[in-house]
Amino acid sequence: MKRLRKFFWPLVSTAAIALSVYILYRDLRGLSLDEFMASIHAIPASGWILACLATLLAYAALAAYDHLALEHLGHRISLWFITITSFTTYALSHNIGASVFSGALVRYRAYTSKGLSGSEVGMLVAFCSFTFALGTVMLFGLVLVLEPEIVGRFAKFLPIEAAFSTGIFLLALVALYVVGSLVGFRPVDTRWLKLEYPKPSLVFRQLIIAPIELIGAAAIIYFALPAAGNPGFFVVLGIFLASFSVALLSHAPGGIGVLELVFIAGLPDMDPAAVLAALAVFRLFYLIVPFIMALVVILVYERSRFLARRSNGED
Repeated sequence: MKRLRKFFWPLVSTAAIALSVYILYRDLRGLSLDEFMASIHAIPASGWILACLATLLAYAALAAYDHLALEHLGHRISLWFITITSFTTYALSHNIGASVFSGALVRYRAYTSKGLSGSEVGMLVAFCSFTFALGTVMLFGLVLVLEPEIVGRFAKFLPIEAAFSTGIFLLALVALYVVGSLVGFRPVDTRWLKLEYPKPSLVFRQLIIAPIELIGAAAIIYFALPAAGNPGFFVVLGIFLASFSVALLSHAPGGIGVLELVFIAGLPDMDPAAVLAALAVFRLFYLIVPFIMALVVILVYERSRFLARRSNGED
């Protein structure tokens, strides 16, 4: 059983990638490289600039995740250190996959050097993951309430009323969490989950910061998409939430294949080459460039730690 658990997520990740790549190959085999490159070149300079700014907004919000978690734990650490740690954590975990586990390793290495215990780092990781989930649930709820027709892009048999009701239910869950903090409900402690309500000021900041991060990430794709057939930002946001959630659940590194599959299915009225070009911009700005920068940060940090240890040993 232990061996099965060890290989379960890698097998799920491999299966998700293989299935996504197969379906994409079947649906896009008529697409040529020239068409894809033409779509890349068709993105205006303003689209590239706005996509870059959206990336900065998304990563700034991710740094705020850690800041809120540290405030909840009662630790004060320099904003610069938090920003670098958060950036490195998410740049690696988004590309490697299994983000909770890979992110925990980076945070443990960084924050224990600032006095946090292993259990506190675990609570920090859980708080950040919950903040992301909270933002996802809230935005999903808003999308389903304001644009319930979006479900028809993936499952035409689902009634709009069911989508609207689901959206109301998701928003009610968010409201219940807010009420729990305001009233001071007792912590939820189960076998799978321990939820200790933060103070209301932290909760309200969670409700602002998490959506900003997701909106920034979705905006990268939106600004790179052409106007022809574009359904608008709210629909693109809904498709992004679905694709990013599926990619996280699949544990596929960088959501490779999964993001493309969901977006191609969710934007049937748009040129597939243009959709793939927008996703390539997203991967460049949100995944590849931050990943390279994160590797440089880790090398510099570990080198400084090594030199400090050697200097102390010589002394």
